Amino acid sequence: MFVASNFLLALAGIIDFLLTAYMWVIIGRAVISWVNADPYNPIVRFLYEITEPVLGRIRRFLPVSIGAIDFSPIILIIIILFLQSFLVPTMQQMARSIG
Repeated sequence: MFVASNFLLALAGIIDFLLTAYMWVIIGRAVISWVNADPYNPIVRFLYEITEPVLGRIRRFLPVSIGAIDFSPIILIIIILFLQSFLVPTMQQMARSIG
């Protein structure tokens, strides 16, 4: 059973890392949206392409823009923080109970 335990621990670590990296990508996109960035820049295009599918769904589900301020990145960061504080520790606890 230690194999399943180690697998869950490793999976929890990878999920935690990916959620943290995606949160920083969202923060980077928010910062870029404050300045007049070149939309043809490959970095800007990458940030928009990787975040827009999720942010677009949040905007369709909850219209959270007030004036020119878009709150969908904040909502997504809150969702990521919830997943990091609930999903990752739950997986780690399950792994410890198995092994």
